[in-house]
Amino acid sequence: MARDRLTPEGRRFYAQLQELARMEVRVGYQVGEATDDDGVDMCDIAAWNELGTEHSPARPFLRQTVENNENKINTFCSKEAKKMLEGGTAEQCLDKIGVFMKGLVQKTIRDGDFEPNAASTIRKKGSDNPLIDTGRMRQSVNYHVKERGGG
Repeated sequence: MARDRLTPEGRRFYAQLQELARMEVRVGYQVGEATDDDGVDMCDIAAWNELGTEHSPARPFLRQTVENNENKINTFCSKEAKKMLEGGTAEQCLDKIGVFMKGLVQKTIRDGDFEPNAASTIRKKGSDNPLIDTGRMRQSVNYHVKERGGG
């Protein structure tokens, strides 16, 4: 009885699927990667803005990015998966998703719908944009492709 065999392209595709299942892309802030002028870790500053503090309201820019762009994200991921079928690699796929998501987060920081700054904050920093003071938090958004579940 004859058995169908995978072509070299089929074997390569299945190998990339296995690689994709092993990897993930993390978008946001990584501890120790960037600090503000006072040496405060951007990861902390992002968390304080995302979740709020005793003195400032939550401005959930990461959650808002995902919630407001769900269809765009799904469409983009499907397109990249299709490219993997056509010869790309799992890592290339995840890199492109990381760049795409980084851009969406930066756009949300700039244009998101957040509780406005207090008048005293506007006077202090000279701007009414709640998440932009020096621009460092927006510039510090990054992504990493790594093994799933790794630190």
